[in-house]
Amino acid sequence: MRTCKYPISHALTSFNGVTAEAEGTPSVRQSAKIHHLPASIWKKKEGEAKNTLDLSIERSRDFFFREQLPEGYWWAELESNVTITAEYIMLFHFMGIVDKEKERKMANYLLGKQTKEGFWTIYYEGPGDLSTTVEAYFALKLAGYPADHPAMAKARAFILEKGGIIKCRVFTKIFLALFGEFAWFGVPSMPIELMLLPNWAYFNMYELSSWSRATIIPLSIVMTERPVRKLPPQARVRELYVRPPRPTDYTFTKEHGILTWKNIFIGVDHMLKVYESNPIRPFKNKALAKAEKWVLDHQEPTGDWGGIQPAMLNAVLALHCLGYANDHPAVAKGLEALANFSIEDEEGLVLQSCISPVWDTALGLKALVDSGVPTDHPALVKAAQWLLDREVRKPGDWKIKSPDLEPGGWAFEFLNDWYPDVDDSGFVMMAIKDVEVKDKKSKDEKIRRGINWCLGMQSKNGGWGAFDKDNTKHLLNKIPFADLEALIDPPTADLTGRMLELMGNFGYPKSQPAAVRALEFLKKAQEPEGSWWGRWGVNYIYGTWSVLTGLAAIGEDLSQPYIKRAINWLKSKQNLDGGWGETCESYHDPSLAGVGQSTPSQTGWALLALMAAGEAHSSAVARGIQYLIATQKPDGTWDEDQYTGTGFPKYFMIKYHIYRNCFPLMALGTYRTKTGEKA
Repeated sequence: MRTCKYPISHALTSFNGVTAEAEGTPSVRQSAKIHHLPASIWKKKEGEAKNTLDLSIERSRDFFFREQLPEGYWWAELESNVTITAEYIMLFHFMGIVDKEKERKMANYLLGKQTKEGFWTIYYEGPGDLSTTVEAYFALKLAGYPADHPAMAKARAFILEKGGIIKCRVFTKIFLALFGEFAWFGVPSMPIELMLLPNWAYFNMYELSSWSRATIIPLSIVMTERPVRKLPPQARVRELYVRPPRPTDYTFTKEHGILTWKNIFIGVDHMLKVYESNPIRPFKNKALAKAEKWVLDHQEPTGDWGGIQPAMLNAVLALHCLGYANDHPAVAKGLEALANFSIEDEEGLVLQSCISPVWDTALGLKALVDSGVPTDHPALVKAAQWLLDREVRKPGDWKIKSPDLEPGGWAFEFLNDWYPDVDDSGFVMMAIKDVEVKDKKSKDEKIRRGINWCLGMQSKNGGWGAFDKDNTKHLLNKIPFADLEALIDPPTADLTGRMLELMGNFGYPKSQPAAVRALEFLKKAQEPEGSWWGRWGVNYIYGTWSVLTGLAAIGEDLSQPYIKRAINWLKSKQNLDGGWGETCESYHDPSLAGVGQSTPSQTGWALLALMAAGEAHSSAVARGIQYLIATQKPDGTWDEDQYTGTGFPKYFMIKYHIYRNCFPLMALGTYRTKTGEKA
């Protein structure tokens, strides 16, 4: 029996019989079956012919009604790359708790994602990625696959061609070091004593992004202990070195020039390694104790840390390295939380990097509202109430820089009180705004707190980051540890556009000081050709959608040249089939902005952006609507293989399985409302 439709289900993943209590996360592993609600109530009067637009909207709405869980929420798979599951195998081996049946299923999943060329990618049809391929290879080796297995031989050839283990990214090297397959001294330093730096210091843990902080603090414990679990010869991966490594192979590649920040930080890393090799480190134990307390304090009641796999897995590793038994409550709850992120059937098991029920529910609810479902419909009321019950009322890490700000807002997951974010908060409030819940006074109060919290998270430059305020020290992305270029959470155009949209939806004028500063930020952030870069979605189409909808909502004059440039840019990127698409490669090569195979989600974004900007009656929008109608399946869904979400641009891409269905419905419903067209 499947416990989820994985990993290539084209329907919204749903789980029945699961309860989302504030104190607990539903188990993804429980038996699932589709929860079917009554047939659509959206039938035309007898004898009245349905047009294709109405029919498409009706089919899509019926899908969402079918897929809504009894408690009122929607929850779809969040797909990323195979490193998340590969590291799960490594964790089990490191802790000595291997479950052979689960390992078999995880190995099946890894092999199923290998390309015919032998490598693994970080997004659909992407180029081979060295670190991802090394981690998959190593996990399969741990699972018992020999080096001469055909899949392994092909992967090894790719790895060696790309330079082998020495050329991998930092996190891959750390996992290999745990098993003695890479030297710990080749890993960039992150001394545990950094925990003792005061919050006013230029470099301290609260100048890192929330995801970096939640991952690096436990990882610094592991890196201080430098544990090694010896492997049997058949599980080792020495064959992934191009040649036997020499000391010079462990040095970091310098930039051209002498006095560059990267080169300076490489020099600092050398000095830190000398310090770390000194047996006399007077502050080490104090720092370890502080880090240990931080990890224990930041564990959610559900066992999660930060709501993301890297933080959770590294926290479990850290506690294990500190001597916590596998059955210690903190470790056991952490392992259970990881298991609750997994999707399993008879043949495969995949670990998700994160889960997104609050985000998915806000998107599903907004799509139904935009499609014209009455705001007192029971499905909408139940979804809105479920979201209202998820409000965050505890102070999180954001309190360090905003000590006087009242808690409020929403997180991404079932429970993540330490890290609510402005994107989820904004979308939740816009989704529930007009839904007629029973306790309107309570709803209004939660929205008041949420808006107040979001406005309080505005950075000094006028923009918004996701989880932190003024998290803008770009210099930190130059340290050797930061090869993912994602140590900070700076303000971005897409989130700033979302906050303008939130303000506009709730009656804030363009003259409001926060809006004035945000508008200035967005004008500076615009690309020369008219688009905006997208931090949390792929890529310039996403950013431009977010900004244009925000500008329209706050009442910006849409005839201004900078807005016209954005409109013209979007129109120029429309594909011949009427849709829009953009490859993940545009993060590496900006010349590919807005270029790619048409997808339902990106077409939805482009249409919503154009309609917000006053282009609802344009031929470009009409063609985009026809594309969505023509590509919809009879069950009301759309297919989409491409990854259109981002974790870390360039290095960690996401496929939200709800995107291909919610954004087309939003676009179709908005089109009908704005034009009254009968397609």
